[in-house]
Amino acid sequence: MIKVWTDAAEAGLLGRSQERGSTFLYLPDALPARAISVTMPVRLASWDMRYGIAPIFEMNLPEGALRERLRLAFAKATGTFDDFDLLGIVGRSQVGRTRYTGQQERLDEDVPFQSVDEILARRRGGDLFRYLIDKFATFSGISGVQPKFLIRDEKAFAATHTTGARLSESYRGATHIIKFWEANEYPQLAANEYFCLKVAEKCGLEVPHYQLTEDAGALVVDRFDLRIDGTYRGFEDFCVLNAKRTDQKYSGSYETSILKRFTQFANSPSLSEDLEKLFTLIVLNCVLRNGDAHLKNFGIVYDDVLGEARLAPVYDLVTTSVYLPKDRMALTLNGSTNWPSAKELQRLGETRAGCAPARVRQILDRIGEAVLTISTEIRAYIKGNPDFAEIGERMLHEWEIGLAQSLRAS
Repeated sequence: MIKVWTDAAEAGLLGRSQERGSTFLYLPDALPARAISVTMPVRLASWDMRYGIAPIFEMNLPEGALRERLRLAFAKATGTFDDFDLLGIVGRSQVGRTRYTGQQERLDEDVPFQSVDEILARRRGGDLFRYLIDKFATFSGISGVQPKFLIRDEKAFAATHTTGARLSESYRGATHIIKFWEANEYPQLAANEYFCLKVAEKCGLEVPHYQLTEDAGALVVDRFDLRIDGTYRGFEDFCVLNAKRTDQKYSGSYETSILKRFTQFANSPSLSEDLEKLFTLIVLNCVLRNGDAHLKNFGIVYDDVLGEARLAPVYDLVTTSVYLPKDRMALTLNGSTNWPSAKELQRLGETRAGCAPARVRQILDRIGEAVLTISTEIRAYIKGNPDFAEIGERMLHEWEIGLAQSLRAS
């Protein structure tokens, strides 16, 4: 049995059900504000799953190499290793406001300290990945096939990058996300994402503070769900909002599963502004040729599960077509995963994002300008970093194709 916490308060209990399912039951005295998700309000009846665990519980489970490492470490002790077991291992340290402990345990994160400066300088050399997986694997409740670690910076109480305010000294959770990639399979992917995020930032989208390590082997990103008092904003991805499991993240359309679904849950006076940003992000994924813009790569954030929800900052944005030349969109648009034309995107902005025709054109022009500006920065970076030259040139080529087809074509 797993105890579920929201906003550091007990919310309910999650247990196995029948052969492969699960059941979640709110505590009898749970208030509406204790809801674990905008999709699962507090009620007397249980929330039951015939197979696995509900999407909100599955949302932050590691995938790929990190999941396999945890399986090898814990399967012998547990006798099995499914999503329920994995949640019990990484549940104390998660992205968002929901946490998990044993039924009789108190909530206590206590993520170990680790210098971000040391990671950026890669002073541990080639052993850094193994060092982090040994030290932080059980504290890394964050999804993704490529390894990601949640760490607590030794300078966690110093001034923040954005406001200059200081984090609460009582805070014991993670402050940063460290993203690694398999160099042999996806060379220079950290630098790839770094420049894609720069384009998003140049477009006026909200992007958490991010830094590239000196050897370009990893990306260090500030948590966007962490408040300065050490509490957390709610975060839910679009798999949760569409009531889909992680293995269904490529199922759906940008029209319905992203834009329409956002309007159903974005309880905010800023809905029009956020819809415009969401449309911008969808177009940007097309232009940058990111074929991995699936349901888990979009999200909402909120301070109160019963209050306003806003579009989450940009994350997991890369040019995938440099590794997969025939890559297509992760979700459908107009019933197809083919990369869209400018005309199709113009229609999407007008009919689904509620933008005036002239405003859509302005958005497309702004994206084009941002891509050209960062393209210049890539060329300068290539001169000083020859190891990036091949991938960098491929990125520039793919971006030019994206510009020609999705922004300039009639």
